[in-house]
Amino acid sequence: MCKPCILVFIMGRKLKVAILFGGKSAEHEVSLQSAKNVSDFIDKNKYEPVLIGIDKSGRWFSGGDNGDAGNNASSFLLNTDDPRRICLNPSGSPVALLPQIDGVDAVFPILHGPFGEDGTVQGLLKLADLPFVGAGVLASAVGMDKDVMKRLLRDAGLPIGKFRALSYEEKVPDFDEVSAALGLPLFVKPANMGSSVGVSKVRTKDEFLASLATAFEYDTKVMIEEFIPGREIECSVLGSPADAAASIPGEIKPRREFYSYEAKYIDEHGAELIIPAALPAETVKHAQELSLAVFKTLCCDGLARVDFFLKDDGSLFINELNTMPGFTRISMYPKLWEASGISYTKLIDRLIELAVLRFQREKKLKTSV
Repeated sequence: MCKPCILVFIMGRKLKVAILFGGKSAEHEVSLQSAKNVSDFIDKNKYEPVLIGIDKSGRWFSGGDNGDAGNNASSFLLNTDDPRRICLNPSGSPVALLPQIDGVDAVFPILHGPFGEDGTVQGLLKLADLPFVGAGVLASAVGMDKDVMKRLLRDAGLPIGKFRALSYEEKVPDFDEVSAALGLPLFVKPANMGSSVGVSKVRTKDEFLASLATAFEYDTKVMIEEFIPGREIECSVLGSPADAAASIPGEIKPRREFYSYEAKYIDEHGAELIIPAALPAETVKHAQELSLAVFKTLCCDGLARVDFFLKDDGSLFINELNTMPGFTRISMYPKLWEASGISYTKLIDRLIELAVLRFQREKKLKTSV
């Protein structure tokens, strides 16, 4: 029997799990879709889901118990006079300007991008002394910042493409210099963003300058990356650092220039998802081993999705890791686990279990000498 099942039995009631979604991010709408799926598939015989939405200005709202995130989220997040405004205060805080979240046993922060997947909410939940699904503060922050992520992967000797980071304070580099170092075409993207938001494929100087302007709209640091021709392979990871497992890999075949935001979430025909990917057994094993190595190198916990480029010669290059991958109806993370033998409902159950177990371990740590 899993630990949450034991906890439910001891408490004599279902665990109340807050599904936290929305957020101050360009990936806000993706989070709404993910929250709907988690709300639909969570085992309601074991858990009592509570919707908590964050609007695009950062205000928190309670959506009530057992609601439907997909249908209700947009409406109550757009109502500026909604009486369901709430706050989440650190434990023992003497002041609450708004009603506080009460009686929640665990949180599923199904937030994507900045102000949700970058360690900010994870730090708040730790201060509030609540178990939460997914990576902690460090791994969330590292996983969000592609510059820091790639430097850590490079130092660990893991295969990545060539890249260059550029801060808003730095002088724009010469296009000829950059293209000579990284080749053409190349990619420009915000360092701290996901879902291909603000990403451009560049072939000319004019495109390069325009792409930098676009990327800097979303972040103060951008990435300039080598284009690696090859198949796009993804692998899901589930578990604690000590016992993490990797799913079978899948393949994405974009029908657009690249796997853009539109191809991922708007155009249902924007990409073909092939699960499992048609790969030799040794390539499958290598992708799984690399996924676990990335997961551990970046100090992840709970879940992650690792994305690769597979070149014609059979070599794999790590593109990036996502610490809170999408849970939409077409998202690869749950689909890969379903194909690996873990249903959507069981996957959510396992993630909550991992959150509770980590919380219990950390509660045993000393906080004073």
